[in-house]
Amino acid sequence: MTVSLPLVVLLGFFAWGAVKFLGVRTWIVVLIALFGFWLSETVLAPAIESGTRSGVDIVNGSHA
Repeated sequence: MTVSLPLVVLLGFFAWGAVKFLGVRTWIVVLIALFGFWLSETVLAPAIESGTRSGVDIVNGSHA
């Protein structure tokens, strides 16, 4: 059985786990999320998108 899970759900799960079990402050998680939103508006966004897609393809085994 194959389960498809969006990357944002996986990252949200890790953020929740970090706050709950590692004692990371909630404001730090919010600050990092805001940084990601602001970073998406820069010229680095296409390179980050491409790198993320390549990494996911490698993990999924569909890298050609």
